[in-house]
Amino acid sequence: MAREDARNRHDFTKIIGLFSVVTLLTFQGVLSQQVKVEPEVMSYPSQAVNLRCAFADAGGIQLTQVSWIYEPKEGERLNIAVYHPKFGASFPTSPLKGRVRFTTEPPSLSNPSIQISDVKMTDEGKYICEYATYPSGNEQGVTSLVMLAKPRNSASGVTVIASTVAAGAKPVVVARCESADGRPAAQIAWVTAVNGNATSASTAGADNTVTVSSQYMLVPTAADNGKDISCLVSHRTQAKPESFLMKLAIEYPPQVTIVGYDNNWYMGRTNVALTCRATANPIPTTITWKTMSGQMPDTVQVKENVLTVLKVDEQANTTFVCEVKNRLGTGKDQVTVMVRGTRLPVKGPTTSGVIGGLIGVVLLLAIIGSVVVLVRKKRNQQNGDGPPKYKPPPPNKQQTTTSSSSDTLNTSRDPVERKDGSVDHLYYAPQDAEPSTDLDACSDEEYNCDAEELRYAGAPSGWDEPRLNEVPHLYAPNQYKPNDYHDNEEDHPPAAGATRGESFVSQAMFV
Repeated sequence: MAREDARNRHDFTKIIGLFSVVTLLTFQGVLSQQVKVEPEVMSYPSQAVNLRCAFADAGGIQLTQVSWIYEPKEGERLNIAVYHPKFGASFPTSPLKGRVRFTTEPPSLSNPSIQISDVKMTDEGKYICEYATYPSGNEQGVTSLVMLAKPRNSASGVTVIASTVAAGAKPVVVARCESADGRPAAQIAWVTAVNGNATSASTAGADNTVTVSSQYMLVPTAADNGKDISCLVSHRTQAKPESFLMKLAIEYPPQVTIVGYDNNWYMGRTNVALTCRATANPIPTTITWKTMSGQMPDTVQVKENVLTVLKVDEQANTTFVCEVKNRLGTGKDQVTVMVRGTRLPVKGPTTSGVIGGLIGVVLLLAIIGSVVVLVRKKRNQQNGDGPPKYKPPPPNKQQTTTSSSSDTLNTSRDPVERKDGSVDHLYYAPQDAEPSTDLDACSDEEYNCDAEELRYAGAPSGWDEPRLNEVPHLYAPNQYKPNDYHDNEEDHPPAAGATRGESFVSQAMFV
């Protein structure tokens, strides 16, 4: 219990101490905020600048005097302006004497702002507005005067000679950038793809200005010639960094390459050429073709950097040399020609290439065919073509129980009895029509056709084989000889009771 009470007292003490510190800081902050000034003021040389000051709330506080104090970055503090309600304004000796005054006339303790005319770069520093008060003592506010000077920016490239491959090559300056007579100091950055380093230095100038210089250094090579490098200068007086784009200028002797030899120069080949390509800085001055043997073949023509062999013969079986010169030196390349008796076979397309081409053609045709099918299908659907989407109604059935000899072909065959007791008949059209058969009977739901019924549903096709134990009927082919249908009607008169024009089945149906 005692330990807990001690711990509680300790925590309470800490809380009281923290509250006291916060209260003190708050009180001091309130006091410091009573003198109202601008934290920072910027100005260019030769301009006039106003430094404002006011006491926010003087309730309960007696203001006795106000003073302006100049505190340079280097040196002692100096009083530059003083105002007392009884004794008036005073301007002690200082570098600003004659250029500083109070903005109101007569001045007042509530608004003791000052103006500095024809400001100089050396006027930069802190300006303190200090009140002498009773009973709280002195109260002050600080304004920093920042002098601005827009710098003069420039950049230039430096022409250098490419370093050799020899060990110990040192970096050299390839570009320079400068921001002169600025205030405050500028910042310089480099943007480039080459591998190098930058160095910067600052120099104090006249009237408290600063000049910043930067150099970019690298080990120069021929490959770096013509590459981009940019200098970026940032300054407080500029809305955005100023950029200077340059090209690296690196000089080197000619680098030469001969192209055009395909290792297939055969006897009698015509108009083959070699081209001498060279890169150099500065540009080449001369290009010379020669042979290792010292004698140029008679069939050779030279025009600038191109050597042409009009007709290949044994003389072309030599080594051709191209030499290129510039101010820094000479570069050369050579190619040895081997003349062949016959032409080398030309390589055709590889098997894999042929197979790939065939596969591509097949795929293309398949895609085209699929597109055509889909288009036709869509077109048919739009035009209403294709199979019907509903089942057509069956034709009307004509049920008869009796028929005369005038509208039936034969009634000698016994009708077939269905399983449900009904009788199936053959139905025919009237006398002047062809015989008809109820072919839709089996498609109707009320019928249940079996094989026996289907056998009597119509005339045989002529292709069916005769079945055993089959009941012969009127149309069976055994009633006539196979060639009877070629005979005339006199040998085979129509059946009894049938007249011309009545329904009958021609023997030609049985082939």
